[in-house]
Order: sequence, then C-alpha cells, then structure tokens
Amino acid sequence: MNDVEKILNDYYSNYDEDSRLVKDKAHHIEYITTTKYIEKYLKDGDRILEVGAGTGRYSINYASKGYMVDSVELLDKNLDILKSKITKGMNINAIKGNCIDLNMYSDNTFDITLVLGPLYHLYDESDIRKAISEALRVTKRNGKIIMSYITDDAVILSYGVRKGNLKRLKEISDENWNIAKIKEEIFATFKVNDFSNLMKNFEVKELETVAADGIALKLREYINSFSEEDFNLYVDYHLKNCNRQDLIGHSSHVLEIVEKI
Repeated sequence: MNDVEKILNDYYSNYDEDSRLVKDKAHHIEYITTTKYIEKYLKDGDRILEVGAGTGRYSINYASKGYMVDSVELLDKNLDILKSKITKGMNINAIKGNCIDLNMYSDNTFDITLVLGPLYHLYDESDIRKAISEALRVTKRNGKIIMSYITDDAVILSYGVRKGNLKRLKEISDENWNIAKIKEEIFATFKVNDFSNLMKNFEVKELETVAADGIALKLREYINSFSEEDFNLYVDYHLKNCNRQDLIGHSSHVLEIVEKI
C-alpha cells in the first residue's frame, strides 16, 4: 500500500461515503444531475466502466437496470460495501484497482466510462494525465467519458468561508488562489478553464461541462428545509441552468463530458 492509498484508507474509514449522495436534499442534487447526463449519452446494450466506483451508487444503479458494468475501486472498505450490494442476476464485475493503471482491460472495450471520483485524489500532473489516458484507452472510439472534479472556488467558499479556514487555504495557494494539490489535504481541486485546457492534450471532442450540484452545498440549510414541492422546483431550476458557463465555476462538483475521437 503506497502512502496515498494509506491516507485515503484512513480518511474514508471514518467517512460514510455510502450515504453521501442521498443523505439530504442538497447532496442528492449531484446524483440527480449526474444520472441525468449519464443517461443522456447511455444507449441500450452499452457496456459501462466505472473507475473509482466508491460504494457503487452508480454502478449498482445501472447494473440493476440490466447494463453490463465493470467497477474498479481502490479502497477495500468501499469495495466491500459495493460487493455486498450485488444481487443475483446483476451483470457486474467489481474489482480492486487503480485509476492510473487499468491494464486488466484491453483497448477500446467500453462504450461509456465514468471517472466520478478519482480526480478528487490525484495530486501529481503525471497521475492526472495517466488517469485520463487510461480512461480514454479502454473506451471505444466515439465512446463517452464522463469525469467529475472539484473546483477551487467551491473549496474556498465551503471550507474557507463557511468553515472559517481562509487563512489555511491561503497558506497552500498561490497569489491567485490556485490551491495546491497536497495529498495530506485529501482533496485536489481545479479551475474550470484549467481543466478544459488540460483536455486539449487528448484526442477528444469536448461535449459538455456541467455544474453537478451548483451552489446547493453552500445553500444546504435552505435546500434541506424545502418542502418536496419547493425542492422539485429548485431541481428544475438547477437542471435547466447547470450547463450555463457563467454559473459553473462555483459548483462543488463539475462534470466534464467528452467523446473519444
């Protein structure tokens, strides 16, 4: 076990990842949005790979709908929970693996590849490029890759402003508040333009950039107090505006959707 894996194992051993996307209304918006965009590109009969599958919130959902799913997860705790959810009849293969080395899969295997967690925990430029390259390698030509990352500005507002840690963030940021990627801080972040520019190094067609949860987590007290009617209205507003480029930068999680060419 390398030091990054140990740090992540220690962190997630004390964190309830399995309930994160469903524990309240504000967090559920990320799941609602992500599934909407997966299903926008998902076709009947597609073979799905989820890299960094966590406890299987997405993998189990699509396996239960009859899709052939492969799930790769680095952390033993998460993988054990994922496997415990697999029921008879699901066509799913869940294995331990690392996003930067998918050598267990041949080139051009999957129709759609999900990378919805690994970029949160990659701290070196070379590892980030390897993870993206591997996701592309195992995806078929014209297949879709859906990646998620955390934004600098969301961390500044949530961890810095809401939790009173602006001084700490400034200590690990440059003069323009670009936050350094430090493994001991657990989460690595990006600015939207920087990630878009990074993708120009790969043979892909950029399809969409989407605010997975917008500012929902900054407004969680209000959103979690909504009636079902008001919550549904907010979700409708969010989904109608989550691909607006002028609103994406402060989203806690951003989806980058590309096509392999």
